[in-house]
Amino acid sequence: MFIRPISLFASLLLFTNLAFAQTSTVAVAANMKDAFNEIMVAFKASGKAEMRVVYGSSGNFAAQIMNGAPFNLFIAADEHFPLELFKNGKTVDEGATYAIGKLALIAKTSSGIRLADSKTEIARAIAQTNKVAIAKPELAPYGKAAVDYLKAEGLWDLAKDKLVYGDNIGVATTYVVSGAADIGFTALSLAKSPEVAKETSLLLVDAKLYEPIKQRMVLIKGAPQESVDMYRFMQGPQAKSILQRYGYTTP
Repeated sequence: MFIRPISLFASLLLFTNLAFAQTSTVAVAANMKDAFNEIMVAFKASGKAEMRVVYGSSGNFAAQIMNGAPFNLFIAADEHFPLELFKNGKTVDEGATYAIGKLALIAKTSSGIRLADSKTEIARAIAQTNKVAIAKPELAPYGKAAVDYLKAEGLWDLAKDKLVYGDNIGVATTYVVSGAADIGFTALSLAKSPEVAKETSLLLVDAKLYEPIKQRMVLIKGAPQESVDMYRFMQGPQAKSILQRYGYTTP
């Protein structure tokens, strides 16, 4: 059957747009950046397709997905935001918990502030510091965990006027690495990264003083096969081994 040139052009344009739309885009919580970079290398080495990866705060990603942002897989830093998307009909199902994160306190080495595992010593560190960096608790689960910890340990009044907030945990960590804040709360996974470790010391804080940071991922409805493959890969032995090296506990 003869196809007029204009119809052929329209058909090719439609095919191109559909192909572009099916390129997987993954929204990943900032605390996962270093670990997920390694996971992506392993994923691609197994013969899987390239994917676009965007890092940021779980709260911002959830809001963007609710408003139609073209993410296909959401790898969050908690359970709340993915489950809210499920309740609102945006995801395939409730998803899966892929890791449990840990909260750490870091200090800029050049500040001279020493971290020790006692309330008295942590209070001394806060008293000595110029600023305490945390992620925005309404957007980032690690920021919420930091607030919970400070309140449970009775350090909130001492710290609250010194807090500086990053939009995500990666930004809060950068504040300490750059010296904009002497100390800050971050994910253990980021504290263990070479770039952060060479500039800071770290203290793993008492996990009993904040709610467990159960990190969940969900597939967004209509996700292409690459996203489904990554979702499954995240639950496999290679990804779990990488997550464990970065300080996560895996199911």
